[in-house]
Amino acid sequence: MTICALATAPGGALGIIRISGPQSLEILSRIFSKDLSVAKPNTIHYGHIKDGAEIIDEVMVSLFRAPHSYTGEDSAEISCHGSRYILNKVLELLIQNGCRMASQAEAVADLIASSNKATHQMAMSQLRGHFSSQLAQLREQLLKLTSLLELELDFSDHEDLEFADRSELLELTKTIDTHIQRLAHSFEMGQALKQGIPVAIVGKTNVGKSTLLNALLKDDRAIVSDIHGTTRDTIEDTIDINGITFRFIDTAGIRQTTDEVEQIGINRTYAAIDKARIVLWLIDAEPSQEELNKINLSAENKQLIIVRNKIDKAENKPFTLVKIPLIEISAKFGQGLDALESAIYQAACSAWSFGSSESIPMLQSGDVIVNNARHYDALTRAHDHIQRVIDGLQMQLSGDLLSEDLRQALDTLSEITGGQITPNEVLGNIFKNFCVGK
Repeated sequence: MTICALATAPGGALGIIRISGPQSLEILSRIFSKDLSVAKPNTIHYGHIKDGAEIIDEVMVSLFRAPHSYTGEDSAEISCHGSRYILNKVLELLIQNGCRMASQAEAVADLIASSNKATHQMAMSQLRGHFSSQLAQLREQLLKLTSLLELELDFSDHEDLEFADRSELLELTKTIDTHIQRLAHSFEMGQALKQGIPVAIVGKTNVGKSTLLNALLKDDRAIVSDIHGTTRDTIEDTIDINGITFRFIDTAGIRQTTDEVEQIGINRTYAAIDKARIVLWLIDAEPSQEELNKINLSAENKQLIIVRNKIDKAENKPFTLVKIPLIEISAKFGQGLDALESAIYQAACSAWSFGSSESIPMLQSGDVIVNNARHYDALTRAHDHIQRVIDGLQMQLSGDLLSEDLRQALDTLSEITGGQITPNEVLGNIFKNFCVGK
């Protein structure tokens, strides 16, 4: 099998695509302006990547022969311009000509692009083969199911012979589907850790939202003014807390207004609340009951932290809120910011169930967080195929129909790591595990 993947983080001036496997040079020659199949190892070649007669990019190609390469196989590295269109087009051409995308090579790119401890851990987990190992287990279980059903079809003339107990098949299929769904559901968390967990800073006008954003960022990112309604659009920036990136969103103050532009900003505030995983709701040191009543607007399905600001102006009056975390700060003078950052981190731990500040335990234990859109797409399609198998078993459909959906599930998972199931592999599994022909 010959694989390809982006080996550098996207978005730079240059990008490198790595190809590895027995057909590396043959496949590359099909889209390169020179025949590289007979080229000497450890050489660099200038030329063009072509799609038929169309030139896609001017590139430099570095060639390596087994076993003296990064992967130990014949391999090549294409250095091209960093345009997302160009990179995706080159990968598309390689795949069209026989390459498969490689999840482990993608992990190398994720490792290079990692911007904090969490994304580094995710990339290292995949690079160590945790994801590939789990997919291999799923593949083996699906192959077993397929073999059982294929065996029944081969002996279909024996009506009293059933190699696969339908109730046991159903339970095994449900177990496999649960595992696939768990991997797919981790994508939301993986994207949040990769792009920054969204945190909306909301509250009434002049409560100190922009001052708080600037204090957290240690930079004058947002305009601060005593004039009500200064912030009329969302302002975003990120900081790292305990190795995890948080994306803070400063929003327009919530109040009744006749100003059309300010109202657009307020509407965007509510949109930011909907998208946020964590909501910091700022209140004055001595808030009115009306101000407290508005807090419920964000409480549903959110990690909500009430931030009592301007405590430097308070008269030391005790203040509590039932069942909602309350942090007291002075954004202007930097009081209480350490406690607030700790509360934000703990809110993320509660939202995503990933525990301590030292690491993400699920990654340390070998579990997997999916953060690649291609992997997520393949997992969701595999789930759809497996769900049809479950429905078919419950409706007592024939084995040939069930077998077809199982094969499609296997083919879909193979898009992640390569290695489609062949008839010979199914046959070999039958002879290996079942007493046939003896």
